[in-house]
Amino acid sequence: MTGTTWVAGLDPGRSKCGLVLADGASLRLQAAAILPPGEAQALIAHWQRQGLARVVLGNGTGSGGWRRRLGELGLRLELVDERGTTLQARQRYWELDEPWHWRRWLPAGLRLPPRDIDDVVAQLLLERHLGERLERQELAVWRQWPPLRSAPSP
Repeated sequence: MTGTTWVAGLDPGRSKCGLVLADGASLRLQAAAILPPGEAQALIAHWQRQGLARVVLGNGTGSGGWRRRLGELGLRLELVDERGTTLQARQRYWELDEPWHWRRWLPAGLRLPPRDIDDVVAQLLLERHLGERLERQELAVWRQWPPLRSAPSP
């Protein structure tokens, strides 16, 4: 990761957190994860050892403890307003992964993604901060840290 402007987005939560890592220069997502808080913190620390210096954090209910934890790591924090991101993430999910089979016939407002979308929320928080839309090639999401050998690496 050296030589690149890495920035992470974090949707904080008590039981699970959405995380994304992006190249701030090319506006491409490199990794996405939905992890328990302890594993999310370990992943952020790993990214920090690889050159991450900045984390964009949603300012919702779970952000207080995360501000303290990430501050202890010496990471620069940027708070972003979380309002409306869950509904926006539902819409973005279906833009990233077109509905198929019977779901395509449902009105957009009735479609619920078939998985947790905390990573998409983290992506939206990061996009709000950067003022740009990020490029996302696929919807592969880490579900544990450290990842299994078959998981993508940043």
